[in-house]
Amino acid sequence: MTIIDIARLSGCGVGTVSRVLNKHPDVSEETRKKVMAVVAEYNFQPNTNAKHLKQQAASSIAILVKGTQNMLFAEIMEQIQVLLLDSGKEASVNYLDEDANEVLYAIQLCRERKPQGILFLGGDLEFFRDCFAEISVPCVLITNNAQELGFENLSSLTTDDTAAAARAIDYLFEQGHRRIGVLGGNWSCSQISYRRIVGCKQSFDRRGVAFDGERQCEPCRYSMADAYDAANRLLDRNPDLTAMFAMSDVIAIGAIRALRDRGKRVPEDISVIGYDGIASARFSVPRLATIQQDTRRLAERGTDILLRNIERSPHPVHEVVPFRLIPGESVIPHVG
Repeated sequence: MTIIDIARLSGCGVGTVSRVLNKHPDVSEETRKKVMAVVAEYNFQPNTNAKHLKQQAASSIAILVKGTQNMLFAEIMEQIQVLLLDSGKEASVNYLDEDANEVLYAIQLCRERKPQGILFLGGDLEFFRDCFAEISVPCVLITNNAQELGFENLSSLTTDDTAAAARAIDYLFEQGHRRIGVLGGNWSCSQISYRRIVGCKQSFDRRGVAFDGERQCEPCRYSMADAYDAANRLLDRNPDLTAMFAMSDVIAIGAIRALRDRGKRVPEDISVIGYDGIASARFSVPRLATIQQDTRRLAERGTDILLRNIERSPHPVHEVVPFRLIPGESVIPHVG
């Protein structure tokens, strides 16, 4: 019996089972009892020698991170590494430019290092569609939905980006804003940014408010520096904006700096809402309003699915993880 079997029998994630067995404090008493009941019933004895040997072996899991300044991925990756280590797996982390072809990189990685599985943090579905068939090991794509591609060895977990972006715009409308700008992302139809744009448009359409993408939107990379420049371009075109939706918290933070340098106060003169719910957003000034993705669930389920598919014949799993709106302090009602 392995911890994967215990996870299946107890109904818990592999990472959760590992934390119980390693006596981590961040597990509820109810969950701990559930796991230990299975351990007792099957007289499970952790093989510490085998775990040590696994940890000394060559890296068996490859993590490909799309973008070098994505704080959301940094938070997810940190949790994944802990879960893999607790499961006796080591991982190699590979950072790629956000415009790089992650699938071609993965193909080369498979030839050279022969990983047991691959976790993709971010990815362009067109790249997967074009050449993923050359990869045979189990893979999980996190933050994009690969279900339509139909690969037996490719699972995915994502937030409903369309609904989440629509909720962000809805919130701005609820606060009385009508002149709203949208900042960030690559708008290829295979990118998550495109689905967020679709969500923005849906929110405008529901209210019968015209949405001019060419004028109201400004794409940029997921970095503070690019966001700073893009926010200035957006405001040059739309000096009367009262609110801005940034497609990531990193972009929102860069935009707020640009607004301050232009003499605009956030939120008194212009409200800003981000996307991701990264930890640093809680400490920004003002505290950032944002759409929070569930990084813990993305990390736990992504790791769990990958480990299960490595142990058994790959079976694709595709899940949508809930999001929630965090009001923060960077959005206030608009009057006038």
